[in-house]
Amino acid sequence: MQERRFLEVFRDQEARLYALAIGMTKSAAYAQDLVQETFLKLWEHREQLADIRNMDAWLYRVMENKLMDFLRKAAADERMREQIWCSLSQEPASPATITEDREYHALVGKAIDRLPPQRRLIYRLNREVGMSYMEIADELNISRHTVKNQLFSALQAIRSFLVKTSGPLIIVFSLFFSRQ
Repeated sequence: MQERRFLEVFRDQEARLYALAIGMTKSAAYAQDLVQETFLKLWEHREQLADIRNMDAWLYRVMENKLMDFLRKAAADERMREQIWCSLSQEPASPATITEDREYHALVGKAIDRLPPQRRLIYRLNREVGMSYMEIADELNISRHTVKNQLFSALQAIRSFLVKTSGPLIIVFSLFFSRQ
């Protein structure tokens, strides 16, 4: 009975989890591995299948954790990071990816627009214009420490807004790829 339920869940959820994984990893091989690891975790908990009330949420949480582990490992592993970047540059952007990118940037724009005026200005001078903390401090006649604190607060507010509107995975993804 458990095997039959497992197969039903697998058939029903595999494509959705694969789409999530490939969207984050940009690699079919890594995505397949992550889906396999997710279903392996479900198989390990097959005795509790009947107790899982929301299978979609349970599987999403497991996949989310697997993706976070993958991204942490990729951030620390130079060779893996190179493979991901190569696959990103080789694959033409799909319409779905372009749309997701636009939506993400629109959300970030909304988050920036919600910042207090001085914090927004400091964020834009640093991130969009490329000014250093010291250059911003000189330009605005404030201390370098104030610039640092305001930028930190701006980033926290933006991340918080994104988590509230999109969920935690978007933050992991954006942090991983923005630091490369």
